[in-house]
Amino acid sequence: MYTATSGMLAQQHRLDAIANNLANVDTVGYKRDVSVQKAFPELLIRRLNDDVVRTPPPGWPLGSVDVAPVVGTLGTGVEQNEVFTVFDQGVVVQTDNAFDVALNGEGFLVVQTPDGERLTRAGNFQVGPEGLLVTQQGFPVLGDDGNPIPVTLNNFRIDEEGRVLANQAFLDQPGRPVQERENDWLQTVEVARLRIVDVNQRRYLQKQGENLYRETPDSGPMTDLLGTERPAVLQGFIEKANVNPVTELVRMIEVQRSYEANQRVIQSHDEATGRLLSAVRR
Repeated sequence: MYTATSGMLAQQHRLDAIANNLANVDTVGYKRDVSVQKAFPELLIRRLNDDVVRTPPPGWPLGSVDVAPVVGTLGTGVEQNEVFTVFDQGVVVQTDNAFDVALNGEGFLVVQTPDGERLTRAGNFQVGPEGLLVTQQGFPVLGDDGNPIPVTLNNFRIDEEGRVLANQAFLDQPGRPVQERENDWLQTVEVARLRIVDVNQRRYLQKQGENLYRETPDSGPMTDLLGTERPAVLQGFIEKANVNPVTELVRMIEVQRSYEANQRVIQSHDEATGRLLSAVRR
């Protein structure tokens, strides 16, 4: 009975993770969650009412004979162990939007939030009211110098190394959007460089909502990626969620069937108990 109950609780946790994955199938840079269960220790069942030890006849190679054979093992149920995030890269899709950025490889972009620096893989950025490159929630994207990145409409490019480039001829006009037809990109200068970091154990990063992650003692501190360690930065692309809707729906069906099976076990126990109590009352 307890085994069936714990099994139902475990399936509820699995369903929560699957439902969250399906809800974020169209979220840029989302990483799917996996619910992991851990089995309680099994019990060894033996016959206890028998004479468990018998003295063998002379010449028997063993010192005694066990006449209480093992009936088998009894599972005691499962419990929720953890929900961890799978950081496999999602499909990279071209959008031709200059404010969309995707990382082709391992690593994270860094944004500044009221609670401190946070990591993200969501590169669907925009220009904030102060002329800074910000996330959809308005959090400034940080450069490798730790400062927000100023940009001007139609006057910035990002190369594969993460360098933010601008036409120097228009840098003294930050309030005026630059028209593409007047920007010949002949005086390109580096304005900033995207800060890209990683941690030792990505699976222990803590989700903060809004597609942000926070480092933990188990994940280790964020470290800047330099040189060949840095992933390629693709401007005009976004990384889609690494969620396969078909796979998640199949898992949801498995969870439903497992939950119903445990439910039927509990119902059988209840019915058997009811019949026993009825017989006792008679």
